[in-house]
Amino acid sequence: MQKITFLLLLFISSSILAQIKGRITDKNGVPLSFVSVYLDKTITGTTSNENGDYVLNFTKKGNHIIIFQILGYQTLKKKINIKSFPFQLNVSLAEESVALKGISISSKDNPANKIIRNTIANKSKNTDKYANYTAKFYSRGLTRIKDAPESFFGQKTGDFGGGLDSTRSGIIYLSETVSQIKFQKKPKKFQENIIASKVSGEDNGVSFNRAESSNVNLYDNSIAVFNDLVSPISSNAFSYYKYKLIGAFYDKNGKLINKIKLIPKRKNDRVFNGFIYIVEDDWALYGADISTTGKQIDLPIVNSLKLKQSYNYSEEIKGWVLISQSIDFDLSIFGFKPSGKFSYVYSDYNFKPEFTKKTFTNEVLTFQKEATKKDTTYWNRLRPVPLTLEEVKDYKNKDSIKVLRKSKKYLDSVNKKQNKFEVLSPITGYTYKNSFKKWSFNYSGLISDLGFNTVQGFNTSLGFSYFKEQNENGKWWSAGVKANYGFSDDRVRPTFFFSKKWNNLTRPRMYISGGVTTAQFNDREPIMKINNTISSLIYRHNYIKIYEKSFAKISYTEEVKNGIYLLSSLEYAKRKPLFNTTNYAFIKEEGNDQYKSNNPLDIADFENAPFTEHNIATLKVGGTFVFGQKYLSYPDSKFNIGNEKLPLLNVTYTKRFGASNKELNSDVFTTNIRQNINAGNLGKLSYNLRGGMFLKKKNIAFMDNLQTNGNLLTFPFDNELNSFNILEYYKFFTNDKYAEAHIEHNFKGAVLGKIPLINKLNFHLIGGAKTLLMAERNPYTEYSIGLDNIGFGKWRFLRVDYIKSFYGGVENNGLLFRVSLF
Repeated sequence: MQKITFLLLLFISSSILAQIKGRITDKNGVPLSFVSVYLDKTITGTTSNENGDYVLNFTKKGNHIIIFQILGYQTLKKKINIKSFPFQLNVSLAEESVALKGISISSKDNPANKIIRNTIANKSKNTDKYANYTAKFYSRGLTRIKDAPESFFGQKTGDFGGGLDSTRSGIIYLSETVSQIKFQKKPKKFQENIIASKVSGEDNGVSFNRAESSNVNLYDNSIAVFNDLVSPISSNAFSYYKYKLIGAFYDKNGKLINKIKLIPKRKNDRVFNGFIYIVEDDWALYGADISTTGKQIDLPIVNSLKLKQSYNYSEEIKGWVLISQSIDFDLSIFGFKPSGKFSYVYSDYNFKPEFTKKTFTNEVLTFQKEATKKDTTYWNRLRPVPLTLEEVKDYKNKDSIKVLRKSKKYLDSVNKKQNKFEVLSPITGYTYKNSFKKWSFNYSGLISDLGFNTVQGFNTSLGFSYFKEQNENGKWWSAGVKANYGFSDDRVRPTFFFSKKWNNLTRPRMYISGGVTTAQFNDREPIMKINNTISSLIYRHNYIKIYEKSFAKISYTEEVKNGIYLLSSLEYAKRKPLFNTTNYAFIKEEGNDQYKSNNPLDIADFENAPFTEHNIATLKVGGTFVFGQKYLSYPDSKFNIGNEKLPLLNVTYTKRFGASNKELNSDVFTTNIRQNINAGNLGKLSYNLRGGMFLKKKNIAFMDNLQTNGNLLTFPFDNELNSFNILEYYKFFTNDKYAEAHIEHNFKGAVLGKIPLINKLNFHLIGGAKTLLMAERNPYTEYSIGLDNIGFGKWRFLRVDYIKSFYGGVENNGLLFRVSLF
């Protein structure tokens, strides 16, 4: 055993020693980062870190040629004779001399345009050369923060895992992954198997640096990672960019490389700025040094994003392949200013993989066993890019305090500060935590459920709940009680719940609840509590209509198979009608500004109830089907990412039974289909279809009818694809059958971006249509046209829509305003 251990240590030591390493600087001695370093006539190598340091794992002694390549500097071919390892090789690079000398420029035709047209024409030819491949992928993510706020909305922000110094600045996230990736162009498939994963200061070591989500393919028309920005070599790139040939130079193999400047036609379009490098005659990408802003990608928290890519020539396929990439980011949000870089290295390409029908599945990410448990020795041998001193220090510091911060003494000290009862806690709420034993007790406070309606008047709830985490794999249980009190109807309505979840793989969850509560007549709940409170108190528009329900209910959900979600519930309830008990509002009662009754069938009837009191049981069994759902398999969890190319389908069967009046019993099927379709440079198309049918038409209670979601608010907070824009809330209902359809297309900059002067506003055009078909009713239809991305600078939250509706020969119209934070 000792002999085996000795041989193993000897092997690891020799692997670490078998390296070419050094520092890369410019002629003034300034370190150069992101320099590609590789053996001549190969595409396998490494890159330098932020200090200019590099390590190239290599085992063969003798004469070799090492290539040093970075955009903006002359490629260096260094001949070396290795007699022993490790081999020290420091180099300095001279700036690239980019000139127009010898290039004929016509006044009629911009030479850059010709280069770009040829590159666009050869996109398929170039990407076909590596249509199938496997490769090794290395990524490193680093996020720093500067002058971090000490609190956020009254809550202490802490020291971010021990990464902050006395100025509250430092590294808050550092991670690395090494994985094996597989790619197929037609049909497009991708798979990644993580060999090793490491996160500074974390036990589980699960990094989220995925190869697929990091892949910026400029040969695509739009770049999904950058919120669908238009590629500078998109098929319609000339609608968005102008180009200028800055000059040209020859690479190490004598290939002429053209440096092209990107000039956006409109400053705020979804485009890049910077430079791309094109290989003459091959018309392939040699490199990219481009950037964009939050205004251009519609993310106001982003100050800037910078992308650098380097390609290398493969003799095997006679083509240019990506060998390194980096993404620098700078953000600002609520006083926090994170910035950093994600670096990626591609190596060990195999362009002739033997893929079978079973190679690619919906499982696009997997982890090797013990991938998150690799020690420092392993990483030193495996890591292609050396750590900087700052990164070494961060790993060392956070690993040393990691054990301390899991101790009972430390966790109790943290909880002691967190568990302090404040003066406003009775109003805002309070949570007591025991982090070591992994449980918490919560008091909800008086304002968390505060609202107003004409049945209860002002009403609020007091609630207490307990949460217990049973393991780190998603197993927990929770229980609680709540009492809601209405000040006008002087009624206390208590409820309780118990919930349990077993794991993070299939996420099985049981929920048991009961008590007395109020419920909307439309169980799709089209009216938010805050909307009704504001509209009632300020305008005397009491849109919400409710009834009382004394109930006991049990429900269960689980993903029984990938993409198939089961939902089932059984409830027994006593339903009781309610009436208005208050006429209070902030404004006086004048003219039409009068409260309506709580009867959705007749808002002028204050005396008669819309249904008779009754008891009934409700059984629901449903399934949601995400066709072709792709997913990520982490060591202890499963993360579903869906499938944009296929719709999502939901089917539910509801059976109501046990009522003394058999007419109230019913059987109904409902179905829903929805999808978001990325149309690339043309924007995004979304649709939502819903329908339902009773097996037998009966005189059922009003709340059991199939109903639509209406809207009478000018500033709604609902989902625009789940409700109609200017339809009365309870106007359409049926005990027979119905169907509704919602569709809209956000053209982003595809239309308005091409209109002079208007394109400077950077507004997005949105068109939509909605229709409703219901038994024994005329069709109802809405058409809308709107503007999104309205605002100032990069803060563009507002959307405005003009709607026109048609029903039974009557036309109506209105304006809606919506806010979208991101």
